[in-house]
Amino acid sequence: MTHRREAPAVTKLDPTRPTAAAAGGTGGTKVPDTFRAIRPAVTPPPLRPEPEPAATAPVAPTAPAAPAELAADATLAPSEVTRLVGGWHHNPHGVLGAHPVPQGTAVRVLRPFAERVVLETTGPDGDPSDPGDQYELTHQQDGLFTALLPHTDLPAYRLRVSYDGAELVQEDGYRMLPTLGDTDLHLIGEGRHEELWKVLGSHVRTIGRVSGTAFAVWAPNASGVRVIGDFNGWSGAAHPMRSLGGSGVWELFVPGIGEGTRYKYEIATRDGRMLQKADPLAQATEAPPATASVVHTSSHTWQDQDWLADRAATATQHDAPMSVYEVHLASWRPGLTYRELAVSLPAYVSELGFTHVELMPVMEHPFGGSWGYQVSGFYAPTARLGGPDDFKFMIDALHRAGIGVIVDWVPAHFPKDDFALRQFDGQPLYEPADPLRAEHPDWGTLEFDYGRKEVRNFLVANAVFWCQEYHVDGLRVDAVASMLYLDYSREGDAWTPNAGGGRENWDAVGFLQEMNATVYRRCPGVVTIAEESTAWPGVTRPTEHSGLGFGLKWNMGWMHDSLDYMSHDPIHRRYHHNEMTFSMVYAYSENYLLPISHDEVVHGKGSLVSKMPGDWWQQRANMRAYLAYMWAHPGKKLLFMGQEFAQGAEWNHDTGPQWWVLGDDWPAAPDHRGVQDLVRDLNRIYTDSPALWRLDTDPAGFAWIDGGAAEDNVFSFVRFDEERRPLVSVTNLSPVVRADYRVGLPTVRPDVHDSVWLEVLNTDASAYGGGGVGNPDPVKADPTPWNGRDSSAELILPPLGTIWLSPA
Repeated sequence: MTHRREAPAVTKLDPTRPTAAAAGGTGGTKVPDTFRAIRPAVTPPPLRPEPEPAATAPVAPTAPAAPAELAADATLAPSEVTRLVGGWHHNPHGVLGAHPVPQGTAVRVLRPFAERVVLETTGPDGDPSDPGDQYELTHQQDGLFTALLPHTDLPAYRLRVSYDGAELVQEDGYRMLPTLGDTDLHLIGEGRHEELWKVLGSHVRTIGRVSGTAFAVWAPNASGVRVIGDFNGWSGAAHPMRSLGGSGVWELFVPGIGEGTRYKYEIATRDGRMLQKADPLAQATEAPPATASVVHTSSHTWQDQDWLADRAATATQHDAPMSVYEVHLASWRPGLTYRELAVSLPAYVSELGFTHVELMPVMEHPFGGSWGYQVSGFYAPTARLGGPDDFKFMIDALHRAGIGVIVDWVPAHFPKDDFALRQFDGQPLYEPADPLRAEHPDWGTLEFDYGRKEVRNFLVANAVFWCQEYHVDGLRVDAVASMLYLDYSREGDAWTPNAGGGRENWDAVGFLQEMNATVYRRCPGVVTIAEESTAWPGVTRPTEHSGLGFGLKWNMGWMHDSLDYMSHDPIHRRYHHNEMTFSMVYAYSENYLLPISHDEVVHGKGSLVSKMPGDWWQQRANMRAYLAYMWAHPGKKLLFMGQEFAQGAEWNHDTGPQWWVLGDDWPAAPDHRGVQDLVRDLNRIYTDSPALWRLDTDPAGFAWIDGGAAEDNVFSFVRFDEERRPLVSVTNLSPVVRADYRVGLPTVRPDVHDSVWLEVLNTDASAYGGGGVGNPDPVKADPTPWNGRDSSAELILPPLGTIWLSPA
């Protein structure tokens, strides 16, 4: 049965007559007192002041009353209005705005709490400076105003809306076409929109002469979606979104709002609930604990073109130096903003000689104590330190200082906060429907549904986003092992096997392969790094050879084994010698990075120096020897902030590094500065010595001199570059001086066995806080065969020290 409702005839207004508001009339719906109380937060900003009518403007006569049956064509059935106002209408654009009908054009406008709505036609091209006719709309029900206009081809128009007697000039977003095209919707449906952030989320746009913001969100299970924000008093009644077919995308263009607007989506669920959700693709957010999304348009002008060109010309990072300084930005220098960090961080990192920084997750997160590893805003840098352009400014500064930027990326899980991704549209959407697969037992979070193509698209596009929009040079992917295994941290019946009955999460494997292949194809020179703690085969094997496709993998085995060895008293180390040498058994099974990360200096583990045995002198000596051993070992390097100067306490995310121990008023400051000076020299010599990095992934770049000197606690090996130029590393991890310790040396030139070697690094040097034991004079090799080599030399090995030798 068709619902018809008679309405008063549309009235064409005489522009010379006073308005109802000016005459003291109210018209429309009376504004509730509670709404009046929050009027300043609710009133939308006017687009333009009303133009003054020309002195000679003709007086438009009042239009005659339209027949009731014609006016009724502009009204809606009460049930339709209820769906609109209630927030569960899937196609508000089908009834709102202007629509041709046999008698002319039906216009419907949803303005809850408005007293009066007047439609004003504009010039042929929509020029608001060329006002045309005015028509007053009739209030039908619950803020729906309607009119049947005589136009068969309605020109462009705008609205004059009165609240509390104040008239605002507004555009009608419901006369606009969708801001997503068919190609976009097709790619979203296929899960292959590699620039998803350009079409979903919020975007300031100008359509014709109308400026505003386009909103789009994926919520396929929603019964209705509305935009709420500071522009409508956080009441979405006037801003229902339309569903774009089977894509699951909802869209709306809201005129008159732009940069800085705070907003969320109000989602009507199938079971009758109303949720308020932050935008999953918002590119800016409020600073926590506030949770709204923020409309953002970048105005940053990049100045790192030379850096990007050089990066693109580099095929891989495998044959280049990489020493990484891992940083938690919020606590590195507590209180500094992105722009302040753009001054101090590049200066410090450059001075110490690191080639890269790795930033612990910068994406927005609700709880600072998670260090960023529970992400709620995957497309927005945290607002705690500034805005998106401020973060770009900092990256730009690092690039101009010659420092690469790696960011931690967390596609393994997300928090359960109600405002974020959990049951985003009332049902499991980003997480699997199976609770055994959705719940992450270790962190109280939810895992992603990697089998859903739209979720994979969300994450793959996110990886591209940070590389493309923020110019980052690498992604360190967190917790890869938790993604690869269905039974990760689950026992008994607490997990669901795959279709073949196994524990492998093949959906996650496919996602990681797609992510890596896409990033490497779209972003030349970028490196992806896996934090993967198991022996999953082919983590760094190319995807075309059935690998996961990462560029590098954290060598967690080396880290745990070597730190365990170092924790033993030297008298017991002979029984653990293989913990230091075992890494070379598998060193070339993957492309490795050696990490001494934040994970090793929190949760009661103590700082790096505190892991070392002995008194304060021995602890520092052990640490210095260990760092030099690490820098000489095959693989890229990573060191967490504060460890470069041997701070004594483990990391606290509120206070950050103990910078004060470097001050002159700290008694042990020279000891800490000595370790810092060593790290600087390690980086300098490392970067200048191709033997230490050119063949990192090639077995030809390494050879043991003596890996079996367990009784002596000595490790000696040689590194080579592609031209076989050597650098020798000898580490003595016993607390005694080993004088006249013969070591076999590689042949520098054929048939020459009396080569001369220089000690280019000695961790026991007095400048580093050591005892000054070593080989200050050139060391001459003699033709005495030793360690399977034709020549050798007698060296002085400092206690708990490492020396590097290079041919003169």
